[in-house]
Amino acid sequence: MDFDKIAFIYGLFFNFQRRNFSKALKKINSEFSFDGIHEIIDIGCGTGALGSVLTEMGFHVTGIDPSKKMIAVAQKKNREKNIEFLKEDVLKGIPFKDNSFDLAIASYVAHGLTEKERSIMYQEMKRLSRSYIMIYDYNQTRSLLTDVVEKAEGGDYFTFIENVEDELLAHFSELKVIQTDKKAACYIAKIKN
Repeated sequence: MDFDKIAFIYGLFFNFQRRNFSKALKKINSEFSFDGIHEIIDIGCGTGALGSVLTEMGFHVTGIDPSKKMIAVAQKKNREKNIEFLKEDVLKGIPFKDNSFDLAIASYVAHGLTEKERSIMYQEMKRLSRSYIMIYDYNQTRSLLTDVVEKAEGGDYFTFIENVEDELLAHFSELKVIQTDKKAACYIAKIKN
């Protein structure tokens, strides 16, 4: 999917995304303690909606995305916030030192990658984070509309929703799954020490 071509459209849904992320983060916060987490990297940040909500919660956020136009939308939508947005591709490696962040998060990124690409992303997130990674994405509850859209996008949605927990446990020592709504979950993995 060429996100440069559709960045403007995603920008139209910024406030909708913010509301959904705010609701999801409240649910996550009721089952997971963010104590000790200050620095967060948002991988595949898109329009910056998640980073916007996380910043309002008091976190320092760095957002990365491989799409130049998504980064431009994120900068425009968040110009009043102290968020650093960088054009970087997690699959090519991110120019930060090991353990630079307390938490690495990716929202609705993993299902669009192949299994091999997800493994690369998990390893890079593990390298960057001191304590946890979060994958906020689809759960196993499917809908016909989502199936059709994901098939058209050509990602690995079907394999992802069947294997996400096993994939994450192959890379991380612990996994907690928090159902955030009917078709979404937050997969929280602890970095092996």
